[in-house]
Amino acid sequence: MNMYTGGESTCRSRIVSNKARPTRAELAAAANRGIEDVIAPGLRVLFVGINPGLYSGWSGHHFARPGNRFWPTLHAAGFTPRLLHPSEERELLTFGCGITNFVNRATATAAELSPDELIGGGERLLHTVATYQPHSVAVLGITAYRTAFTLPKATLGRQPAPLGDAPLWVLPNPSGLNAHYTPAALAEVFRSFREEASL
Repeated sequence: MNMYTGGESTCRSRIVSNKARPTRAELAAAANRGIEDVIAPGLRVLFVGINPGLYSGWSGHHFARPGNRFWPTLHAAGFTPRLLHPSEERELLTFGCGITNFVNRATATAAELSPDELIGGGERLLHTVATYQPHSVAVLGITAYRTAFTLPKATLGRQPAPLGDAPLWVLPNPSGLNAHYTPAALAEVFRSFREEASL
């Protein structure tokens, strides 16, 4: 049985080592590409990104841009026993974790997404959660969450209402552009989430 979803993907994996790097032209050509979700039924936690960056669109892997702190944070917070490379993202399933995005369209920055796209992404996420029934959901980015669900006063942390049947947390965006959190502080927030959610 194929445990993965994401038929919108148009980009096969291109990261074959930590040294692989795209050219400027290859990054530009990755605009609007989609990538496959890393997902299976009954996960402990489904992480929800905003949308793929161009580096992820080029590589076919989530959080692939050097400097993105998602993978180091997962390891530091105890979700994975070692630091995974983006090309090893499917191994997350063995640890009960998965990844999807609000919008499956690669852009240079999330600011290129329209509010309507994010609202549509919220509807897509509800369907995904109903289909795969993760035990918990963690949205990575408060601004995208507020827009997708029209909750302008939402704050970080556990949300008062679940997403479908799954308890919902909103965590900081692990992008290297998020200067509000040091790597250590980001890891602590993710670790606290893991402990609170009993993951």
